[in-house]
Amino acid sequence: MTDDQAETRAGSQAETRAEDRPPVTADALRERMRSAPVLAGPLPRFDPATAGPEPGQVFARWLAHALDDGVPEPHVMTLSTADAAGRPSARVLMLRGIDLDGLAFDFASDAASRKGRELADRPYAALSWYWPAHGRQIRVTGPVETLDRATARRDFLARREASRVAGFTGVMSAPMEGRAAYEEARRRATEHIAAHPDDVPEGHTVYRLAAEEAEFWQGAPAQGHVRLRYTRDPAAPGGWTRGLLWP
Repeated sequence: MTDDQAETRAGSQAETRAEDRPPVTADALRERMRSAPVLAGPLPRFDPATAGPEPGQVFARWLAHALDDGVPEPHVMTLSTADAAGRPSARVLMLRGIDLDGLAFDFASDAASRKGRELADRPYAALSWYWPAHGRQIRVTGPVETLDRATARRDFLARREASRVAGFTGVMSAPMEGRAAYEEARRRATEHIAAHPDDVPEGHTVYRLAAEEAEFWQGAPAQGHVRLRYTRDPAAPGGWTRGLLWP
């Protein structure tokens, strides 16, 4: 038996076992959620008085702390957008770059994807990070701009081969006929990348969100959660005002 055959057989057996189990009820899930630990700690402390007048270094220190402590995927974030009618959608993607001085964040997508279309209609978005091991959340909102094609090209060509193959596989967010269609599209994309390693999908786009507001949330069940918000204000020293929020 090949590795692929073994993997397929194991997957089928897992699906069969799942189908044999009794249905999961909402009440059972509710009880399990209530008993699941939240902010179990130990959690780092956060003193807003030492945070400084600008949010860039707060973000940098929190992200560096998460990386130092081995927090899983701390560069992964949730991007929230809205369509022309104001209906929101959210998805998880990777942070591609940071401007700490201006507090701006780069991410990439295909312009034809749902988020790309929504950003074309409403170029304003929110980003959020949550690191359970530290009990920390970061939330930023602001306008989004499209960066130049040279930036998009550098971003795409710097990716691993599997990611570049994915960029040429089908049309992001479009309906898919089935797994066989995906496998065929991926095969063609793999051949394309091998033959044309410097090609970049036409729709590949890098976006930049310039934060107008940034909030740092530190969980502290025993002492009360800490929320520190920065709001962009060109008239303020350093370009930001800051203040605490009720938990």
